[in-house]
Amino acid sequence: KAYVDDQTHEEMRANRGTLTEPGRDSPFRGRSVDENLDLFRRMRAGEFPNGARVLRAKIDMAAGNINLRDPVMYRILHAPHPRTGTTWSIYPSYDYAHGQSDAIEGVTHSLCTLEFADHKPLYDWFIDNLPVPSKPHQYEFARLNLDYTILSKRVLTQLVRDGHVSGWDDPRMPTIAGIRRRGVPPEALRAFAASIGVARADSRADYAMFEHPIRELLNKTASRRMAVLRPLKVVIENYPEGQVEELDAINNPEDEAAGSRKVTFGREIFIERDDFMEVPAKKFFRLAPGQEVRLRYAYFVKCTGVVKDASGEVTELRCTYDPETRGGNTPPDGRKVKATLHWVSAAGAVPAEVRLVNHLFANPNPDAGNFAAELNPNSLEVLTGCMLEAAAVASNEAAPMQFERQGYFVRDRDSTPGNPVFVRTVGLKDSFARAVAKG
Repeated sequence: KAYVDDQTHEEMRANRGTLTEPGRDSPFRGRSVDENLDLFRRMRAGEFPNGARVLRAKIDMAAGNINLRDPVMYRILHAPHPRTGTTWSIYPSYDYAHGQSDAIEGVTHSLCTLEFADHKPLYDWFIDNLPVPSKPHQYEFARLNLDYTILSKRVLTQLVRDGHVSGWDDPRMPTIAGIRRRGVPPEALRAFAASIGVARADSRADYAMFEHPIRELLNKTASRRMAVLRPLKVVIENYPEGQVEELDAINNPEDEAAGSRKVTFGREIFIERDDFMEVPAKKFFRLAPGQEVRLRYAYFVKCTGVVKDASGEVTELRCTYDPETRGGNTPPDGRKVKATLHWVSAAGAVPAEVRLVNHLFANPNPDAGNFAAELNPNSLEVLTGCMLEAAAVASNEAAPMQFERQGYFVRDRDSTPGNPVFVRTVGLKDSFARAVAKG
């Protein structure tokens, strides 16, 4: 039921036939069992060069399913294997090895994607014609198609080889190593899989469906920390010089058992550059000249002045604070503010590098055949000079944490004692950004 074929790859392709025409038998199809066994042993011993011969199953060259037209079972390949070295000079085809591996390992249900439906008769033929210990069954379902993502191993391999990503564990990669490094909890991945289900109809999953269970889980489990990614210095002019105080901050409002921590506050702090507008847009309630906001866990502050460099860029803000609003409480006169900003004290700030992971592809339905042209040039933003509160880097563990108003982050393995590095797992929704996008 098998024979060694000496035809070239081109000859085998020419003799395979088409969907409307049957194939032609190989001139070597009638070799005797003894001759085939002798040649196959010599193939196994490494006697012949690559491509000189193949072992083919003897099925039916006139079969309506082209996959049954004497498919290749073994090819000669003189190349080291990562596990067995140079022990083997022949390697099995996927179609041959698939069912055999399943049967040997005791697999009962082999779940494949729809393109393998035409291969199922071959899967079953090998199972029926070889002495395997069990009889698994192959079932085909639609593959998972996720927006802005390609899951093809061929494309992912090319991304690594061509240097588009740093490796298989690049946090932008949809690999187990990549999403683990990015800080995605396995429970969230399982919840995502459960939410989209399994079907036979081709469909695409919105990327938001992937992010939703991650946020849901991390919201309950991640500690809160304050981090300013694009710092803008603020000097509180009426705060006593040299004075430093500690304020209470909640570790996780979703988990009372998480307790609280102390954050340092002083005359000079950093806020996010995007939290200030010299000429505020409509519905911008954050800091602006003459505008008052609440600093989370701290005080009400009002912008009284702006310092610019020679090019006109704002380099520093001058503010005043209301000492009666300690802890962010409403002042005795009852006035209210419409925005609460996160901040980091200049005295206790720890500089860090933060990597913002975005979609690897710019197109929600990228073309696998032309993937390089559809890569997102902003798939990875590396921010240096970020300012974090000390508690964010107090532990070297890669535990997920929420940088308040920024998103969920995890400490990266590239971190060093003098340069902590954090990777964004998933961002938070920004209501003002959505309002601007809508116009």
